[in-house]
Amino acid sequence: MNIPFIDLKQQYQALQSQIQIRINAVLEHGQYIMGPEVKELEVALADYTRSKYCITVASGTEALLISLMALNIQQGDEVITTPFTFVATVEVIVLLGAIPVFVDIEPDTCNIDVSLIEAKITERTRAIIPVGLYGQPPDMDEINAIAARHGGISVIEDGAQSFGATYKGNKSCNLSTIGCTSFFPSKPLGCYGDGGAIFTNDDSIAEACREIRVHGQSQRYVHTRIGVGGRMDTMQCAIILAKLERFAWEVEQRIAIGQRYNTLLDELGIVRVQQRPDRNSVFAQYTFFFDQRKALQLRLAELGIPSAVHYPVPLNEQPAYKHLCCSDCTPIARKISQTVISLPMGPDLSADDQLYIVNALLPSGGSINS
Repeated sequence: MNIPFIDLKQQYQALQSQIQIRINAVLEHGQYIMGPEVKELEVALADYTRSKYCITVASGTEALLISLMALNIQQGDEVITTPFTFVATVEVIVLLGAIPVFVDIEPDTCNIDVSLIEAKITERTRAIIPVGLYGQPPDMDEINAIAARHGGISVIEDGAQSFGATYKGNKSCNLSTIGCTSFFPSKPLGCYGDGGAIFTNDDSIAEACREIRVHGQSQRYVHTRIGVGGRMDTMQCAIILAKLERFAWEVEQRIAIGQRYNTLLDELGIVRVQQRPDRNSVFAQYTFFFDQRKALQLRLAELGIPSAVHYPVPLNEQPAYKHLCCSDCTPIARKISQTVISLPMGPDLSADDQLYIVNALLPSGGSINS
């Protein structure tokens, strides 16, 4: 038995003809940068999220960076975020000379603890970046309300893991001032390289993001602002367009498989990440808590089951960032980082393989059959 952590090969086989048609079309017209598929994808993604604008970019990291630049985040500004996420969320803040201000997480969802945000706001707070960890958006209504009470602080939803999820019936990436996502191959909607997108309903922010992604150009060789080389290439856009044909089904499958994991782990008495009833998770990872994590990972590996840790060290304790902030002010994140473990997850995970995985969590000799 050798189960992939996420089965991208089987996904490709299901979409092979559509993907090849899309790739061949790009090869035929030869517009590898800003070709027609770029605009086509932006229209399709804006429609999917019900956002006014979508701006495709080179990666999820570029989406966050360009968004902060569009908001004119500068040296010394403060940006509130979570310490329990992939490093890109904080990396972009520091790259602009701004200061990350970390808020601890909820012990059951691992998302930012909204009840702790307001106490961290100062006169220098310019933005809040909540993250939809493991595929579940945080409490965006309350975050938006806090931001509004403090003079209209901008909120950037990092939806790299939660694209396709819903919060109170609304799609992730259309829940705040700006939404960002990643199309890294293992994400819920992934390309075959790097890619990302920015979503907004604000005209001026959309214009700024478009200009920043092409070196700050308002027109060819007219640079109205500082920018980056942040375009998503045409080929990757074409691949996402092909994958969109299957994406609604994949979201349904992710939810069903995630809920089956929930039922099985609850039956075993294993403590897992919880989902709130007012939102859907797309289970970008399926994560639970286990005190003897290293021993369990070794046992799973022996049985052909890969596992991962998202994330082993909170960002405010990482060598590159700990000098910028308090490393003792997020005790829940520190505790959670020592016990989280993620299992294989994806829309093509079979029921038999899922049962095999869950049975491997039991002590030797035990099994369940449901």
